[in-house]
Amino acid sequence: MNEQRRKTPMPPIGFRPGGPPMAFLQDSPKSKDARGTLRRLWTYLERQRWTLIGTALLVVVTSIIDLLGPFLMGLAIDTYISKSDLSGLLRLLGWMVLSYILAAAGTWAQTYLMAGVAQRAVRDMRTDLFARLQTLPLRYFDQRAHGEIMSRLTNDVENISNILATNASQLISNVLGLAGVIVIMFIMNVPLALVSLVVMPLTFFLTRAIAKRTRVGFRATQGALGELNGIIEETITGERVVKAFVREETAIAQFSKVNRRLQKVALRARIFTSFMGPLMNMVHNLGLAVVACAGGWLAVQALATVGEIAAFINYAQRLGRPLNMIAQLFTSIQAALAGAERVFETMDELPETDAPSAVPLEHINGRVSLKDVSFGYDASVPVLKNVNLEAAPGQMIALVGPTGAGKTTIANLLTRFYDIDSGLIEIDGLNVAAVKKDDLRRKLGLVLQDNFLFAATVMENIRYGRLEASDEEVRAAAVLANADMFIHRLPHGYQTVLTERGSNLSQGQRQLLAIARAVLADPDILILDEATSNVDTRTEKHLQEALLRLMGGRTSFVIAHRLSTIRDADQVLVINDGQIIERGTHQGLLEQKGFYHHLYMSQFKGQAI
Repeated sequence: MNEQRRKTPMPPIGFRPGGPPMAFLQDSPKSKDARGTLRRLWTYLERQRWTLIGTALLVVVTSIIDLLGPFLMGLAIDTYISKSDLSGLLRLLGWMVLSYILAAAGTWAQTYLMAGVAQRAVRDMRTDLFARLQTLPLRYFDQRAHGEIMSRLTNDVENISNILATNASQLISNVLGLAGVIVIMFIMNVPLALVSLVVMPLTFFLTRAIAKRTRVGFRATQGALGELNGIIEETITGERVVKAFVREETAIAQFSKVNRRLQKVALRARIFTSFMGPLMNMVHNLGLAVVACAGGWLAVQALATVGEIAAFINYAQRLGRPLNMIAQLFTSIQAALAGAERVFETMDELPETDAPSAVPLEHINGRVSLKDVSFGYDASVPVLKNVNLEAAPGQMIALVGPTGAGKTTIANLLTRFYDIDSGLIEIDGLNVAAVKKDDLRRKLGLVLQDNFLFAATVMENIRYGRLEASDEEVRAAAVLANADMFIHRLPHGYQTVLTERGSNLSQGQRQLLAIARAVLADPDILILDEATSNVDTRTEKHLQEALLRLMGGRTSFVIAHRLSTIRDADQVLVINDGQIIERGTHQGLLEQKGFYHHLYMSQFKGQAI
């Protein structure tokens, strides 16, 4: 899009500006603030406070009911089995069965409610993230792989959805169950309860030690996955170029290289989390052995009944079950936290804003001035150097020069896709930095060399220029753009659905639709960035006719490599190395026999520019 990039070699696929390729593999990123991330996640959950309260109450009730089973079993042994009371035992068994049914029903209900809470929270988060992306400046998108940005909107948000929908209620339930087991143990038998809790500090220490490492690993994994998505998106989009240059093997090799690196960081993260299950099982079995031995000794000393020991062994198993479940949820929790951190990083990016004193921009006449304008995409590498130009209302200004000279950069600055480093840009004497960007861009029409068409109907693509336009206005714009004739030859006319980027149309047809879109927008100032450079001579004639209609009465800036297309320009500005080195009319510059004359004659003779 900009000339600065054209001057530098193309970076390898998978490169992210701001550091060397795959830098996160060379130095693992530091773990972020998990508590701060959880607090921000809570801001999305608290909007459904009453549903959460209901779910929490349901979790508490379910956990209490679930704890009745072992207690009733111990009661059955000491009260009914030891006395051979069959009828009492059957009644107690009925209560046990009822408690299990109610616990299962409560678990289903809390999972159902929490799934709804999670999906609504993630819906709001995804909406906020997408809305923030729409407010970010173009510089943000130019400096990041699109696949990585998409990964944050899809993979990272989906990880958050999974943990909230399926694991959050389980985590709370297991924590409450753990607390309930401990309370009941102390009520039943204090010595046995103390023995059962001997392994708890060991469990806490192991979990904390592993947690510090896994979150770093999962964050690196999410970053590597975003990098891989960037390669996939870039390669699929450029598949025609890949095949044209027979670079399939190169693409596979580049993908495999990054994929192997992703495998390494993912394996490293999984290795740490895989320790959790075996370690928890070991600790759990150790605890059962300790409880069994201590219970046998207490029974011999008549300090505990057989029913109490049986209940304690059952509770000891239940003490291990929440710990094992928490360990199993640990992987998902770490992945979700890493994803949430990346999502919130994007949300914290500074949006494109207007100055506090920015004023609306009403109707303009089209007088444009650039005064000593300097700019560089990289502060250390200037692209424009003290550029001055003056365009009167209704004039056609042609910008010509070699590739990388700074022509497209002027268009980027006029639209304020980027802001100047120094100097002044005025429209009708008003500093563009002092007006609202949306108002400014509504007054400008932009037709690019490679225009983007959406996967929608022809009618909808043209209407993108002015959404409130009627069907008749859309057709009228197409007629003025010389597009109506070919549209009628499409299978369904204006209702023909285009494929992504309009790939089922020719380059010239896509350009005509872009011109129709600009006609419908009815801008006061028009910018044409090499709008006819990729079409044949016959198509160029149709495009030129359409462009002349579009430029009628408007101030126009035409960036062109085909110098024959700008013979009628009011001013021709010759740009080289970021400076205007010649200016005048087409004929006047030819007579000077300077740089423009050389460009024109080289093109006329069919030589490379």
